[in-house]
Amino acid sequence: MESIKTIGIVGLGNMGLGMALSLQRANFQVLGLDKNGATAGKAAESGITLARDMGQLVRESDCIVLSLPTSAIVRDVVAGEGGIAGLAQGSLTIVDTTTADPEETRALAAGIRDQGLILIDAPVSGGPGGALRGELTMFVGGADEDVEAAMPVLKGMGKNIFHIGATGAGNIAKIVNNLLTAAQLLTAAEAFRMANAAGVKTEQLIEAVNAGSGRSGVTLFNYPNRILPGTFNSGFTMQLMRKDVALAATLHEKLGVDVPVSKVVAELWRDSISALADGEDFNRIVNFTRG
Repeated sequence: MESIKTIGIVGLGNMGLGMALSLQRANFQVLGLDKNGATAGKAAESGITLARDMGQLVRESDCIVLSLPTSAIVRDVVAGEGGIAGLAQGSLTIVDTTTADPEETRALAAGIRDQGLILIDAPVSGGPGGALRGELTMFVGGADEDVEAAMPVLKGMGKNIFHIGATGAGNIAKIVNNLLTAAQLLTAAEAFRMANAAGVKTEQLIEAVNAGSGRSGVTLFNYPNRILPGTFNSGFTMQLMRKDVALAATLHEKLGVDVPVSKVVAELWRDSISALADGEDFNRIVNFTRG
């Protein structure tokens, strides 16, 4: 992939557009595709060249990056009717930044490998801002040689790139990361709710907590930047976090791991749908109390 020139991006939403623009700044030619006309139009206005269809994108791309919401959509885009696998004429690397089911990722990668298609799972953390700045954290799964070959593309999108292990390992790492965030939001909200009831406001407490052992990414970043100012503008929705927490629940059930706290976390995120719509910012979970 050293001679890679053109990167196709499938999915030009909050994350995909930022990644496309970062790759463009890294001197790659970028060709985008999104089935949503408004989303595609916004990308075009931002300077991204759009492909007419999947056929053009596959034909003209040296590597394809996916930024999609679920494993099912990834499978359809890659192996479904009119998908990448059916259109590819030679070897091609697909970098999937979706937070996906690791078993489905492994099965899909194995199913297209004989065609000369390589699937690397590289889910990301850092939000739309990190995507736009090219400063994402990337959790990468794949064979050593495949990841090494894809590194110029990964570096065009990410600042902190961690090759976790074989195919699927990137997805597992991202699921772990988001489960921790989901749990920390709930525990921080309860702790601060208790402090408020005792007469100490969160604003009085947050700096001290962040200087002590109780700090976490949630108290260091989410509270000061998204929650206390009331902006709730991370670009990551309740629906997406519910999906990721559900992936964690499915994984620990399949593995037979005893995780009582994580089970409660999953229940709370699932139950929050009664009060917080899918499109709400995921940080609003701090306002949820189960009646």
